[in-house]
Amino acid sequence: MASDVYTLDQLSEFTRRVFLQIGCPEKDATTAAKVLLSADLRGIDSHGIARLSGYVRLWEAKRVNAEPQLKIIHETPSTAVVDGDAGLGLVVAPFAMQVAIDKARQVGTGWVSVQNSNHYGIAAWHAMMALEHDMIGISMTNASALVAPTFSVERLLGTNPICVAIPAGEEAAFVADMATTTAANGKLEILQRKKEAAPVGWIQDAVGASTTDAHALKNGGALLPLGGDREHGSHKGYALGAIVDIFSAILSGANYGPWVPPFPAYVPMPTGMPGKGIGHFFGAMRIDAFRPAEDFKQHMDNWIQRFKSAKTVEGAERVIVPGEPELELERERRESGIPLLGPVVADLKLLGERFSIPF
Repeated sequence: MASDVYTLDQLSEFTRRVFLQIGCPEKDATTAAKVLLSADLRGIDSHGIARLSGYVRLWEAKRVNAEPQLKIIHETPSTAVVDGDAGLGLVVAPFAMQVAIDKARQVGTGWVSVQNSNHYGIAAWHAMMALEHDMIGISMTNASALVAPTFSVERLLGTNPICVAIPAGEEAAFVADMATTTAANGKLEILQRKKEAAPVGWIQDAVGASTTDAHALKNGGALLPLGGDREHGSHKGYALGAIVDIFSAILSGANYGPWVPPFPAYVPMPTGMPGKGIGHFFGAMRIDAFRPAEDFKQHMDNWIQRFKSAKTVEGAERVIVPGEPELELERERRESGIPLLGPVVADLKLLGERFSIPF
């Protein structure tokens, strides 16, 4: 499918103006645009500007508060619970991660769980906030139930991503950003736009049989945990997704399991919801709370260089360190522009017409 290419500045300004139009304060609109576009820069196109109209629809449905009063509702020297006041997760999450960083600065580590939030973009943005402070950053969030636990046909978990960002010295940071499913739902959305089939192991149909139909979720199917099936370790992916759900929501007072609010505004809200909004969890660990930061980063460089130089299987160029492909793509897209698929461009043009913002 053909793509049009836009500069980061073009997309950032358009996105910022849309967030202003729904009532976000200037600072929040700028933050939300920056977080959202970071996904497109890093090649996570499923979580970038393609979701902008989805956030607007959530606001229209009165599920997003454009002017949230973010507050800490419980804390200790090293921990906190943040109430996001139904704000954009793109704004709530950076606030909460900064709380974790501030606590780590004071006592060595900081841990923050969040309730009453919304979809927060890519996990990496928030975890990577810790890097410039010589800290390890951890970011995770639960999400609406699209995933069937191993041996189930019920959708009880979200794609529930985890990101860990670790600073290095001369080498680029180690950034592992991953869904706890074989593939994130956004990857299915991209396949749907391209009218392509899904790989085996991504999804199951309504009766639990493997399928390659990218539209299977609309017909009662479910995404599969990381591993795909029991023989390939799906019980481990299921356990990882469950851990994210518990840390993000049961620890904070957010909704969990099948009660997490869905991202599409047209999907009815679950009944009997036990908590508030979507939940996130963040951690920041000061390197020098364990050993001198320069020593650590020198050894991280050594670790990264050794893995990069590993002997490869036939046909492979080299071993890739987590975060490398995204960083390479970010450098390329900052220089050459960000490609958007035709259906995404059409959607953004309609959004622009609605708010009288030329796209």
